[in-house]
Amino acid sequence: MDASTNGNSDAVLPPQVRAARGLLAWSQDQLAAASSVPKRTIARLELGEGAPQRRTLAAIRTALEAAGVEFTNGDAPGVRLRPAGGAGGAQQ
Repeated sequence: MDASTNGNSDAVLPPQVRAARGLLAWSQDQLAAASSVPKRTIARLELGEGAPQRRTLAAIRTALEAAGVEFTNGDAPGVRLRPAGGAGGAQQ
C-alpha cells in the first residue's frame, strides 16, 4: 500500500513532493536537512518506490509546510505556496 492509498492524513504523493521542492527551489539535500529524512528515502519516495512509513511522510510534509507550502488534496491533489501575508508566512 502506498502513501496515496493508506488513508493517512499526512499522505503526500510523489509528484506533490517534487512540485513542493520546485516551488521552494529546494534540492533533495535541502529537504533532507529540513525534514531529518535521509536523501535516499526522499529520492525513493519521489520515484514512487517502496512504502514510506507514516512518520517519514509526516516529517516531509511538516518541513514543506513550515517553509510555506500548502497541500491541496481532493479531486486534483497539488501544492501551492501560502501567500506571504498568510498564517505562518513562507520561510526561505
